[in-house]
Amino acid sequence: MNSLGPILALLFIVVVARLLLRKYHPHAVLLIAGLLMLALALILQFPVPEPMKSTGSKGLDLFRLLKESFAGTNAKVGLMIMSIGGFVAYSDAIGASKALVRIAMKPLSLLRKHPHATAAAVIPIGQLLFVCIPSAAGLGLLLMASIFPILVNLGVSRLSAVSVITACTAFGIGPASAITASAVSLVEDNSIEFFLGHQIPLVLPLSLIVAVAYYFVNRYFDRKNPEEAENTAASAESNSDAEEKKAPRIYALIPVLPLILLVVFSDFFQIFSKPIVLDTTTAMFISLFIALIFEFIRQRKLKPVLDSLKTFWNGMGNIFKTVVTLIIAADIFSQGLIAMGFIDGLLYASQNLGFEAIGVGIVMTVMIFLASMLMGSGNAAFFAFAPLVPEIAKQFGVKASQMILPMNLAASMGRTVSPVAGVLIATADIAGVSTLQIVKRNLIPLGLALVVMLIYHFI
Repeated sequence: MNSLGPILALLFIVVVARLLLRKYHPHAVLLIAGLLMLALALILQFPVPEPMKSTGSKGLDLFRLLKESFAGTNAKVGLMIMSIGGFVAYSDAIGASKALVRIAMKPLSLLRKHPHATAAAVIPIGQLLFVCIPSAAGLGLLLMASIFPILVNLGVSRLSAVSVITACTAFGIGPASAITASAVSLVEDNSIEFFLGHQIPLVLPLSLIVAVAYYFVNRYFDRKNPEEAENTAASAESNSDAEEKKAPRIYALIPVLPLILLVVFSDFFQIFSKPIVLDTTTAMFISLFIALIFEFIRQRKLKPVLDSLKTFWNGMGNIFKTVVTLIIAADIFSQGLIAMGFIDGLLYASQNLGFEAIGVGIVMTVMIFLASMLMGSGNAAFFAFAPLVPEIAKQFGVKASQMILPMNLAASMGRTVSPVAGVLIATADIAGVSTLQIVKRNLIPLGLALVVMLIYHFI
């Protein structure tokens, strides 16, 4: 095996990681690094991916690959992710997301006399919300506006409260998650089957472990540093008051609608004599029009309801310029790694070290966790390395879904212990604490969850 290619690929990975750490634009870094690797592979006469239709020039074919990546991504997973982004933005704009949070958090009043247990109980409830509101920063801010002042008034310290709120975004699962959409596309699975058959069985025990771990970790830190645990609800109360432009309670159903539709009209429930199966994009559009009907009944005015649809299109556009373009850039980056022989090098090293599919899966999962932690973006880390999985799984003769599932979860867990992650920066600012203080509390429970996940899933 030619060792030059994998060595050069590793150098590119190191340079890319350094640039991302220094806050260079990830889309540009991944795209240019990918094109440079493809060009270098062409010069060194390594096998380079060819476009479906050549331009007639191998050099220009690299840009044809970029065009095909745009076209392919937008036609498939890109449209799905944009429809998700538009629907999430619309749900938030009409107050449906806030209504869901208000109702979901009501059971916490039962634990009023046990502050640390109350804080820990936020995690599984918040995780359910994250399935329906799949924006880490968006859900974090919603919870800071609604549940943070309640926790603080119940005697939970600011740091404990903000740490469990960020922990609610530790597992990016469900059909509405961009990472899940990408994973499902890579393993060619059905989104609801991947969610119910793979993600839920793994995340349920992990959520319980994380909740218990946070109970003990936060209690320990609050007792060890009582000055850090001093309560102050002033900054959050103003946010809570601002949030109280309540939408009707029935609106809490809207963010959950896509999930309900996907589960009901799936292979798991044969309700109809003639099977009806919905895909995620279709479910999002159906849910959008049901939400429009809700808004028309509430406002009884056609013009503002129709005007509100602009929020959906804006949401789709915002997701395109952030997430979808990142997937495209990461796809070119991964093609560059493949052309440089990174997969062959990884397989060769794994075989020499005695690793099988399990060993490579563990290495890739830990790599994505660390990359996500360093970049502050689970999407960037996952989209960069996940496209390598189908080929690796094929080489070892295992299912791609078995390898990609822990990588899916590791990406969002790594983001939750990153001091540069948007959700940590935003919530820390509102709570008046530093991101490093939150990371200190998040690292032990989520590090434990990573180890348990690797043992439970692979061994």
